Amino acid sequence: MTTDTVTLRPIGQVVGGRSEMFEDDWHDVRAVIRLDGESFTASAVLGLEHFSHLEVVFHFDRIDPADVRDEPRPPRGNPDAAPVGVFAHRRPYRPNRLGVSRCRLLAVDGLNLHVADLDALSGSPVLDLKPYLAEFAPRHPVVQPPWATRLMSRYY
Repeated sequence: MTTDTVTLRPIGQVVGGRSEMFEDDWHDVRAVIRLDGESFTASAVLGLEHFSHLEVVFHFDRIDPADVRDEPRPPRGNPDAAPVGVFAHRRPYRPNRLGVSRCRLLAVDGLNLHVADLDALSGSPVLDLKPYLAEFAPRHPVVQPPWATRLMSRYY
């Protein structure tokens, strides 16, 4: 196992959308991913307007690192659910506090990417983004436990 430190520099920031975290109803929440104009020009997004969706990597910057734990917990704090490990759920209290979200790309306006369904808060640092390609969808049926389907039924 490597002990090297990885240093990431945000490429942009989420502007608009939600400013406070709550679990559900992210469908149609609109925001802008504003790319860093000191680091990028419009050439960085050339051709992006031809895609319908993005995959966005962002930082859960409002999560206190002291609150990150790796012991099993019930998903979404549901006391009726069996505890699962940190890598068996998608909570923001993760070792590196990284979020990955798939969202709709509505428009490209210079370095402003207008999106919907991005479950990141306004002000969140964006670390990377990629266009979503259908060929990257799973080739085999997706399997998940029934508790995940129940808990996520109102997420989007």
